[in-house]
Amino acid sequence: MISYAGKRAIKDERDERRLFDQRAWTGFIIIVLLMLALLSRYVWLQIYAYDNFSTRSESNRVAVRPIAPNRGIIYDRRGRVIAENQPAYRLEVTLENIPGKMEGLETLLDELNALIGLDEDDRKAFHKARRNYRIFDSVPLKFNLSETEVARFAVNRHSFQGADVVPYLARSYPYGQLLTHVLGYTGRLDAQDIKSVDGGNYRGTRTIGKIGVEKYHEEELHGISGLERVETNVRGRVLKVLERQDAVPGTDLVLSIDVAVQRAAWDALGDRPGSVVAIDPVDGSLIALVSKPAYDPNAFVHGISQDAYQAILNAPGRPLFNRALRGGYEPGSTLKPFVGLAGLELDLVTPQTRVFSNGKFYIEGYSRPYRDWKDTGHGWVDIQSALEQSVNTYFYQLAMDMGIDRMHDYLSLFGFGEATGIDIPGEGKGLLPSRQWKKATQDQPWYPGETVIAGIGQGFNVVTPLQLANAVAALVNGGTLYTPRLLYATKPAGGKRAERLSAPVKRQIPVRDSGDWQTILDGMDRVVNGVRGTARVVAVDAKFRTAGKTGTAQVYQLGVDKEYNEDEVAEHLRDHALFIAFAPVENPRIAIAVVVEHGGAGSRAAAPVARATLDAWLEQEVGSEARP
Repeated sequence: MISYAGKRAIKDERDERRLFDQRAWTGFIIIVLLMLALLSRYVWLQIYAYDNFSTRSESNRVAVRPIAPNRGIIYDRRGRVIAENQPAYRLEVTLENIPGKMEGLETLLDELNALIGLDEDDRKAFHKARRNYRIFDSVPLKFNLSETEVARFAVNRHSFQGADVVPYLARSYPYGQLLTHVLGYTGRLDAQDIKSVDGGNYRGTRTIGKIGVEKYHEEELHGISGLERVETNVRGRVLKVLERQDAVPGTDLVLSIDVAVQRAAWDALGDRPGSVVAIDPVDGSLIALVSKPAYDPNAFVHGISQDAYQAILNAPGRPLFNRALRGGYEPGSTLKPFVGLAGLELDLVTPQTRVFSNGKFYIEGYSRPYRDWKDTGHGWVDIQSALEQSVNTYFYQLAMDMGIDRMHDYLSLFGFGEATGIDIPGEGKGLLPSRQWKKATQDQPWYPGETVIAGIGQGFNVVTPLQLANAVAALVNGGTLYTPRLLYATKPAGGKRAERLSAPVKRQIPVRDSGDWQTILDGMDRVVNGVRGTARVVAVDAKFRTAGKTGTAQVYQLGVDKEYNEDEVAEHLRDHALFIAFAPVENPRIAIAVVVEHGGAGSRAAAPVARATLDAWLEQEVGSEARP
């Protein structure tokens, strides 16, 4: 370029053209590179990342929802529905669908509270539960919405993104507290429950069996979850169902419990705490299992408030405590038939062996007397009259002759000191003492006086009502000790034909001489039907011949030479009343154990309860034949 002083510069066209060409080529190359980058990105998206992004795209409009199976129905042995499902609605929240996620959650909850009302327990339960769910899972916020609440939410649903009302089937117990300690109840899934179940099968399930049959047979009752693929809009609202795999309903269960007999036992107990257990000795099935007081299981189905739970927990009589399975009582004189049988089978006595009862028994070398309930004694008695009149001194002597170890070994054959294995969780074992047990647990020797009182079911002896009833059943059926079962039959949901199940045999008790067994049964017959029987009240106007044995369990120990006077003792310190029985004597169809807490004498408090229960069963099973 040539310049002249004071003159404007003249352009060099060649230089300008070269510069333009460079810039043009540079731009072209950049454009080509960008096009190649876009093309490669397009290829990567369409080929290599197609599956990933198509899935993500699809998930924006398609959702997979679990379908909870219908829980199995539970019936009693006569086909009465005792646990069913009722339609209900719950409010659920999905965190992923809430604008702002966690930031918007509390705002949403406040707005829902203003609309339908949420108590503090609902919010606490929700926050606790959501820790166990993924961000895209729906978490229940409130169960059992009223029709008004459902309608109010439906009108305003557009304002509550992330929340929805879902229909479901809720558990219902039409007989309320009558069967609580049999059935148990269902309740909300908690963190512990989630760890113990198949997460995939429980994705759509919000409740689970907590105790009782509902818990023990959870696997059969629950069923198998299904799923459906649905098309949704941007707010998560379902537009249409694309695909559906139906859930498999849970199995219906038939229990051996007879509601009518259960009701008769419940009513007969009146206001007294206690328990009644009745078993069919033929097959080991449970006819009645009553623990009183109880509580309404329906209160737990949708979640119970802390205040309501505390009210049940602190209620008089401990309604949450299952006395039939876990109640531990001295068997008292109800143990005498088994001790007597042990004496016969071990050749320590014969049916003709007689013992003189003067009202007191002394251990050789000791001055302290062990008293009979009758101060003057009963005179000469054999084993049957000793059972009929409940003669303590006869069994004091027999216990000393037998020794605690042989007594322990024989009584253990009838299931004392071990769980029966019933299909309900939480059963107690009771206690059958022995020399070895005391040394291991207390590091003390066994004393002769402890053997004496063990012979009449006192001291360390502890039984549950279920153990006692099961032992009676084995006594009257000739030595077959069953593992008692509540589950009587199963059937597919909606099916007509039930598959009958049998209670397994736990053990066959050896029978050395069947005549020994009959001797004991005849002695129990005399308890009810004998002239001097302690339970003659049971035989009054009875349609069926019954045999049994009364018993009392001490609540506190009397001092030496002190006499028990029920009228002078506070009610909570009075003896427990016990009674065991079977009927009809000729062909036993029911064995029963009754405990009435603080009832006093077994003949007065427990025997009438047994009579009402026996009648309710036998009138259905045997008919109203006249008593022989």
